[in-house]
Amino acid sequence: DTFHVSSGINAEYGVRPTMNSAERRAKIITTHLLDSHVHPSLQHTVSASNARVFTNPHQLQFYIDGEWVDPTLKTRTLDVINPATESSVGRISAGCQADVDKAVAAATRAFESYSQTTREQRLALLGRIQTAYMKRINEIAETISLEMGCPVTLARNAQATIGALHISSGIEELKKFKFIEDEDSEHRVIREPIGVVGMITPWNWPINQIACKVIPALACGCTMVLKPSEESPFDAIIWAEVMHEAGVPKGVFNLINGTGLEVGEVIARHPGIQCVTFTGSTRAGTSVAKAAADSVKRVSQELGGKTPNIILPDADIEKSVIDNVKNVIQNNAGQSCNAPTRLLIPSHLHDRAVAIAKSAAESVVVGDPFDTNTQLGPVVNESQWNKIENLIQKGIDEGATLVTGGVGRPKGLNKGFYVKPTIFANVKNNMTIAREEIFGPVLCILPYRDEEDAVKIANDTPYGLSSEICGKDKNKMEKIASRLRSGQVRFNGAQGSAGLPFGGYKQSGNGREWGKWAFHEFLEIKALVGVNK
Repeated sequence: DTFHVSSGINAEYGVRPTMNSAERRAKIITTHLLDSHVHPSLQHTVSASNARVFTNPHQLQFYIDGEWVDPTLKTRTLDVINPATESSVGRISAGCQADVDKAVAAATRAFESYSQTTREQRLALLGRIQTAYMKRINEIAETISLEMGCPVTLARNAQATIGALHISSGIEELKKFKFIEDEDSEHRVIREPIGVVGMITPWNWPINQIACKVIPALACGCTMVLKPSEESPFDAIIWAEVMHEAGVPKGVFNLINGTGLEVGEVIARHPGIQCVTFTGSTRAGTSVAKAAADSVKRVSQELGGKTPNIILPDADIEKSVIDNVKNVIQNNAGQSCNAPTRLLIPSHLHDRAVAIAKSAAESVVVGDPFDTNTQLGPVVNESQWNKIENLIQKGIDEGATLVTGGVGRPKGLNKGFYVKPTIFANVKNNMTIAREEIFGPVLCILPYRDEEDAVKIANDTPYGLSSEICGKDKNKMEKIASRLRSGQVRFNGAQGSAGLPFGGYKQSGNGREWGKWAFHEFLEIKALVGVNK
């Protein structure tokens, strides 16, 4: 769902060559803030996870029409569980139809005026959001670690930072985006905000998905209702406080917490919402699309993935395999839709790749997310842990070679939803572990005969979010890339940019997010016929 762990990140600031100037500035500013600021309520950077709770005056409220308000049903609350300790670290209120109705009504009223704001007014607003966000970026990072278990170093360097990058990217794209174009000497085409947008975001890269939806929607003149995941809702509360501090007009941004069934489905069905943007599993995505169908609203979805990484014979095998292991195991515990979980290797190099992968996986430090030495934290919840454990057992039962890892918690960890870093070898593409999205620190190594076989295996999946190729012959790699059915193809682990389109083919969704590509999801097209005549 976001950037891979980079082996080429600048040691001082994490600035990548592929970043544009705005992204570089955001990264440098972010790094300075992370070095110098720790939010007063979270000043225990390396202390044990069980010493932490989330306390915020608004956590049991919703943000509607520019105010923090009590929910309709005040007694309905949900515990947020720290996956490292399996204990509650705070509660949120669970919304209902009446809460969504209020938020949609507020957004509808606000649309009348906000949709008519100028480019300059929206740029000024995004600038204020950027300033407010940067003040709280370290608090956001630590909150994400608390609520979904990713190591605090990853939360700081990637999870929270990418929110800043999306804001910077949105500002740069808004400066130059063409909302009005003359089609010819007589006619004109204009792009107008689509209306009220419903946003349903996931738990795995929470602030990333909020920022990459909210920022372009604001840039386009839309109003919105956000439902974050109930698994990681606290960072969204801070985001709403950022919106308020930045002076987002009343009703333009609204936040309702709750479950997918009682809030998410209501948003998808609501006749007052003109567009729904959803990120999550393919199963949930199909439910959202069905719920939205009766009102014929636009639906944009970023769903699951089963990314293949084709290692060509001329690739740097050791580097390619080690980077792949890191990007599955250390990068968010494999809880990324674009994680390269299928490593395709020439048959004659299979055993060598397996030995490299085994060594890399067994060197990973598993532990408390708030220990800065930790590279792999727990997965998000018990349900996810059980699913991953069952799939690991399925891989064993179906005959894949278990190289390292396996079922059960890592040694020395008796509590928390921790999964052993797991490598399977001699995997066949018809095995369950090669077909289903595991969403955990599990890598499958699949041998292939030749280039044709590699392409066939890579495309033999219902998903099409991302693919990767490692090698030295760029012409050959480009030819292979043209045959891969996915929305993105990474060359030799290259890092992405917040300005590139992100989205998939097939059951990985429709539409695109990030940069100018996200703008199109929130715009309608109108022809002014004869306007220049």
